[in-house]
Amino acid sequence: MEKPLLVSFKEDEYERESSRYMCCFSFLGQKVVKFGEDVLDFALKAWEMGRSDPRKVIFAIKMGLALSIVSLLIFWKKSFHDIDIGQYSIWAILTVIVMFEFSIGGTFIKGFNRGLGTLVAGILAFCFAKLSLLAGNLEEVIIVISVFIVGFFASYLKLYPTMKPYEYGFRVFVLTYCILMVAGNRTREYKEAVTTRLVLIAVGVAVCLFVNICICPIWSGEDLHNLVVKNFKEVATSLEGCVNGYLKFVEYERTPSKILTHQASDDPLYKGYRSVMESKNQEETLLGFAIWEPPHGRYRMLNYPWKNYVKVSSALRHCAFMVMALHGCLLSEIQAPAEKRLVFRTELLRVGAEGAKVLRDLGKKIEKMEKLGPGDILKDVHEAAENLQKSIDHRSYILVNSESWEIGRRPREQEDAENVSDSKDSDDMNLGFKSLSETVLDLGSVSAAWTPSATQGASSECVFRNQPSWPLRLPFDGAGVSKEENCRTYESASALSLATFASLLIEFVARLQNVVDSLEELGEKAKFRELILNTPPTTKKSWIFCFI
Repeated sequence: MEKPLLVSFKEDEYERESSRYMCCFSFLGQKVVKFGEDVLDFALKAWEMGRSDPRKVIFAIKMGLALSIVSLLIFWKKSFHDIDIGQYSIWAILTVIVMFEFSIGGTFIKGFNRGLGTLVAGILAFCFAKLSLLAGNLEEVIIVISVFIVGFFASYLKLYPTMKPYEYGFRVFVLTYCILMVAGNRTREYKEAVTTRLVLIAVGVAVCLFVNICICPIWSGEDLHNLVVKNFKEVATSLEGCVNGYLKFVEYERTPSKILTHQASDDPLYKGYRSVMESKNQEETLLGFAIWEPPHGRYRMLNYPWKNYVKVSSALRHCAFMVMALHGCLLSEIQAPAEKRLVFRTELLRVGAEGAKVLRDLGKKIEKMEKLGPGDILKDVHEAAENLQKSIDHRSYILVNSESWEIGRRPREQEDAENVSDSKDSDDMNLGFKSLSETVLDLGSVSAAWTPSATQGASSECVFRNQPSWPLRLPFDGAGVSKEENCRTYESASALSLATFASLLIEFVARLQNVVDSLEELGEKAKFRELILNTPPTTKKSWIFCFI
């Protein structure tokens, strides 16, 4: 009996061991498969990145070419004034690694920082080295004190706001100074160390500039120009989408969480104006690089006004805030009824279309580097906004609940004290205190002499009185009966949301003038070409005659 029990126990233990091994192998297999999938996914994303922007592939090729050229110094066997060039070739290689940037402007500013930092550090290192040699036994003390002084002032000065573009130069300055003092203290050849490093760093800078400029140059100024043009198109698309979506009664079941947290979302309206509002940092970075670039291509002017591009984009961003607010009306919980939106459909559509047209025209002017024409580019959109405002003035009764107005009402005591006046005079005075909108809605106090107005008002009341009220989910009391007061409040709020949308659209039109003024200033400073009309002289005369 004991042997079978022992055999069964060993068999159970063997099964448990084998199951543990199987679990381990299964876990490792899953990890290997997942690692392979991650590598494949990374390779696909890298391929897609290169295909979407071939300049990144070109930049990588140029970087490899520059490093290959500089690495030839390693095989330099000849000495120059008893200095082994191959021994110090690492300085040229490091210069290429840290200096070579995606754009030419970035390469220039990195090269300037590295060259200036190395030169100043070399001069100070040579001076303090001579001083330490004269100090005799206090040589180490002089070196330590000098390192502290250099580190303190460099670290403090680079925190100054205007020194931010030169932060890399301060780092190079401290690093180079410390290395030169340490190396010179060991070899006692400070002059050789300083001269060799300056020469090899100059070689690295020259290779970077030659490769980056001569082979498929990438200009930050061109990128800034294209970014501003793209921003105009994005805002125009978002503006049209917001107006069309509002009139097509596009509603969100719930606001996307990514929009609430201001993150990237698949909503095309949100993506358009969000990219414009978040492009400020990118514009500042490109501006910092562009001002270092020499005249090139279409920008063959010294001191090209790149700052005005940022100014134009800032004025456009000021308009994009209104588009963001318009999109917020689509995302709002309180929505105007469809019938009320249709009343102003024509005016809203025209303002949206004309505003988007103006933005696209301005973007094309910047893209083609043309000045604005002699006419007023904002004429049509201003007329559209005025028509919308007039339409709101004429139909303001749609946007408010006139039953709760206090205009024309008087306390009962005052009515009793003035009861001696004529009834017709009282009716006329009561009408005089009322606005046009209330006159249309409140017809009970109007005398029979105003029959035409009463008829017109009755038809308007019939059109808008039967609208479904917002919201569909009304609050109920304990007995299950809806609260009329809350219902009226919600109806007023829903109507005012339409007024909010219209006022935001009009404010957007008002802000377009800042964009036009900034663009005109850019055209003058950048010397954009004048607009040439390719029309025959006879046609031009007849066109002028028609307008005269």
